[in-house]
Order: sequence, then structure tokens, then C-alpha cells
Amino acid sequence: MVVLHYTAMTSAEEARDWLCNPQSQVSAHYVLAEDGQLWQLVDEDTRAWHAGAGGWGDTTDVNSRSIGIEISNTGTQPFPETQMAALEVLLPGILSRWAIPPHRVVAHSDTALGRKIDPGPRFDWRRLAHQGLSIWPGMAPPGDFYADATRFGYHWHAGQEDVVLNAFRLRFRPWATGPLDDTDRALMADLAARWPTPADKAEPPAGPA
Repeated sequence: MVVLHYTAMTSAEEARDWLCNPQSQVSAHYVLAEDGQLWQLVDEDTRAWHAGAGGWGDTTDVNSRSIGIEISNTGTQPFPETQMAALEVLLPGILSRWAIPPHRVVAHSDTALGRKIDPGPRFDWRRLAHQGLSIWPGMAPPGDFYADATRFGYHWHAGQEDVVLNAFRLRFRPWATGPLDDTDRALMADLAARWPTPADKAEPPAGPA
């Protein structure tokens, strides 16, 4: 897997230095600055502490099964063209080296429901999908949103209905408000039909997947 984050710091250098500080107890494989400058902090075949608790599909230890990319952004600003272009250069190599399919490029908010919101509503997932570096749903006949959410990969339990809806909308419908509707159901049905992720398999061996 590849997990995309935003740094929520005022500069890429500040984020880089914090991730290199043992006191932070966090780390990431890459930090990507607004101007496209890239720092690799951890080898891709080494576990980094970027994801925390959570899961996605058949993965329950995200840190052991993913490459983390921290994208410099406060969470309130657009992601500049130079930065997105640099990400589009970085991702193909990672996906090729580790045979990661585009549907396994996910948001931190996907894997840490109710805990994280990065890379946030301003991140252009549709653009990545056009490059074959992520996915974007079409419209299928509306189905059972929550069953389809599990089939697609979200880890959730009873009482988290609003949380999983919010995570889905943050990535695929950031402009949407109000209760669950048929557009949500149709988009999630398409995601689950085209990119289902088994949710009940044992944790696979360590290494990005």
C-alpha cells in the first residue's frame, strides 16, 4: 500500500526535521515540499511509523504494509502544480517496484477512521486517477453503502456509520453535506464492485502491499 498524508506544518523543512527527530516517535518514507523537492527519510523496504492505528482491507498493521508519503500542506491550502507533478513522478516507481495496484494508494483518512483527515478535501484524487496512480468511482446502481464500504476496504464497526461516510466523502465527495444519499450509495457500489479488498484474511508478511 501507499498512504498519502499532509504534514499540517508551516514548511516542508519543519516537517522533515520533526520526522527525523527521535522525540517525535513518527517517521515516513518520503517528504514532498510545495516546490517539488523530495526527501527520502526511510528506505522503502523498512517500516516507518507514519500510519498509527487503523486498517484497510486485509491489512491491520498499516505501518508494516505501506509506504508513507508526507506532502507538505497545512490542510487549508491547495496543493500546488509543482508538488502534484512531483508526486506523479514519485508514485509510478513505487507502484512498479512493489507491484502495488492503484486502488492500494489510499488516504490516511481512509485507514484511520475518525482519527485523521489527511490529505484532506483539497487533495486532487481525481487527477491521480487520470494518471493511473489511484482510482475514481463512477456511478453504479445504489446498493448497501455500509456493506459496500467494508467490501471496498474500510474498517468500521457499529456506531461508526457517520465516521465512514465522512471518510468516504472527504476523498470522493468533499463538497457533499447532509445525510447519506443515493449518490453516496452509487459511488460506493462502484468502488466495491471494481476494487474489492478482502477484509477477513490474515495479515500478510511485512512489506508494502
